[in-house]
Amino acid sequence: MEFDFRNFAEQFDNLELDNIGEWPIAAKVVLTIFTAIVVSALSYVAMVSDRITTLERVRAEEVTLKQEYESKYHVAANLELFQQQMAEAESIFANQLRSLPESHETPGLLDDITFVGTTSGLDFVKLNWQPEITKEIYIELPIDIEVIGAYHEFGSFVSKIAGLPRIVTLHDFTINIAQVSNETLNLKLQAKTYRYQEAGQ
Repeated sequence: MEFDFRNFAEQFDNLELDNIGEWPIAAKVVLTIFTAIVVSALSYVAMVSDRITTLERVRAEEVTLKQEYESKYHVAANLELFQQQMAEAESIFANQLRSLPESHETPGLLDDITFVGTTSGLDFVKLNWQPEITKEIYIELPIDIEVIGAYHEFGSFVSKIAGLPRIVTLHDFTINIAQVSNETLNLKLQAKTYRYQEAGQ
């Protein structure tokens, strides 16, 4: 049985919306399918798409909540260990703070450096405080130092500085032959000590 396309197409000629009841069956079927597709599309846009977006958002929140739960569960399960580690960290921090000079101790630090230098056999040319440098949680206190002496005396000086009870770091070393003699050297460096800055200072 052959399908007569021309006869089928003729059923769609001269169709009027005012007279849908008298349309041929083929035209009514096509109109019904088209209407169903339009209604389905509009229903999807109006109801389903919003719910799919909501579902995706809720699924993303579920993943985030699960991660937060696992993280908090890990902390809760190891709470005693974390508390112990926190106490150790606070103890170490307190010990480090004790190694930093207080405001009233910084002038005495110059005396300590002078004593260390002279007992190492060095002669001081310069020993001056420089302007303070404020950092996020501490204040840097730089000291410019220039001394004259022998190479091994420099080594002794640096070693004794490292042994001071307060934290002092040494930076920017420059060693030149002194004008006094070829056996005497001139050492320039910057020492830095630090003071803890309390919140709100």
